[in-house]
Amino acid sequence: MQNKIEKVLVANRGEIAIRVMRACRELGVKSVAVYSDADRMAQHVQQADEAFRIGPAPARDSYLRGERIIETALRCGAHAIHPGYGFLAENGDFAEAVESAGLIFIGPPASAIRSMGSKTAARQIMFDAGVPVVPGDKSGLPDAQAAKESAAKIGYPVLLKAAMGGGGKGMRIVYSESEIEAAFDGATREALSSFGDGTVYLEKYVTGPRHVEVQIMGDHYGNVVHLFERECSIQRRHQKVIEETPAPALEFLPEMRDEMGRAAVAAAKACGYVNAGTVEFLFDPSGPNFYFLEVNTRLQVEHPVTEMVTGIDLAQLQIRVAMGEPLPFKQEDLKQTGHSIECRISAEDPSNGFLPDAGRIKTLVRPAGPWVRVDSGVSVGDEVGVYYDPLVAKLIVWGENRVAAIQRMRRALDEYRVTGFKTTIPFSRWIMDHPKFESGEFDTNFIEREFKAEMLTQQDEKVIRAAALAAALAERDRGGGRSGQQIKQIEQIDDRPQASSWKRAGRMAGIK
Repeated sequence: MQNKIEKVLVANRGEIAIRVMRACRELGVKSVAVYSDADRMAQHVQQADEAFRIGPAPARDSYLRGERIIETALRCGAHAIHPGYGFLAENGDFAEAVESAGLIFIGPPASAIRSMGSKTAARQIMFDAGVPVVPGDKSGLPDAQAAKESAAKIGYPVLLKAAMGGGGKGMRIVYSESEIEAAFDGATREALSSFGDGTVYLEKYVTGPRHVEVQIMGDHYGNVVHLFERECSIQRRHQKVIEETPAPALEFLPEMRDEMGRAAVAAAKACGYVNAGTVEFLFDPSGPNFYFLEVNTRLQVEHPVTEMVTGIDLAQLQIRVAMGEPLPFKQEDLKQTGHSIECRISAEDPSNGFLPDAGRIKTLVRPAGPWVRVDSGVSVGDEVGVYYDPLVAKLIVWGENRVAAIQRMRRALDEYRVTGFKTTIPFSRWIMDHPKFESGEFDTNFIEREFKAEMLTQQDEKVIRAAALAAALAERDRGGGRSGQQIKQIEQIDDRPQASSWKRAGRMAGIK
């Protein structure tokens, strides 16, 4: 089969929309942006070949209006729709409607999206395919009493999970029978409000787990490969914060790494998967064992780290597969080189419970240099509002090994400056310096166990001091007249100053 794709409508916004548009441009394919009223001046709108308004700012009135997006694609003559991630990316009804309209959906078939969209259905499919699954229910629970009976069979602690869930919503850890009723009611309510379906089920809760996922890619001819694993164990409230590949959890377990890759391919074939996706596993170091969690039927936020170590453009490959091209490689052709790490940079205040912190970007200095990549959807003067996910950018680095990658990420974070609102840059820098992160000795509870907001005060001061010294030295090198004595003053600031001292040091170097 060969499908003509000369114009792609990107049904998304921000950095992922720009990422897909760049892939289109390099393939000689025109791109079409859609935007809400809040995004009428957004970067993805400016970078597209064409752009169309689809509604007011709230996502439910714009980016989640599938029928309006399809109507726009038909009106502008697009051949295909790329959903990015989030919004309608994992909506089987939308994928089916796109195909029914005579358009190409750049993603998996609707049947695969639906079968993997229900965690209970997905568990049954994987169980039948011989993929390891966490002990637990194969269907939803009707009430709290059924949950108690199930938990008694599985053994505490257990995890209540929304059958249609994701991102930690509709999820509760239960340590004893006395907690079941409240946890069941809470998980059911949250699942219903978040996903429109209150069905929940139980599975065994693995203590001290690691989160390891495998990138898969399939074509229309039955060929499926994996592009190795990523580790996403550094999470906050079940939301990924740092991602890297190869996975530190599997550093000394090459046979298990291979086994996990084979299991991911088996999982993809079991649900008739085509295009890009990710099979997520829970890794239990005490076994060691790994268990199937879910399949994300889309391109993941963290896909750049895989691109950095494999040299394969996943967004371009998605489009080529949708055109009907076979995969250009076999499993034995693929290899990893070096190590890559990604930090998610969000408009959140880590010192205030990670609350979103909206505002207009006043200053923006992106890091640069060898093997540093910034995927972003904003520029100076842009407003970061409250309507959408607070992700501002993704900072990705590559190194010849994990030690080199961490050191490069530290340098890149030190160079990264955004003013106008709080960001998670200092928080990411704190993680890079933590000895347990450096040693690879962490699990999904790392942030909950190790992080305290006051820890960032000292980190902020270090960054300001480093920036002040760098600016002073640069001015001296340009012949700007900065005296050796002034530079020495900056260098010799006490290691435990008040924040105001750092701000004074910054002003000495021209930093505001």
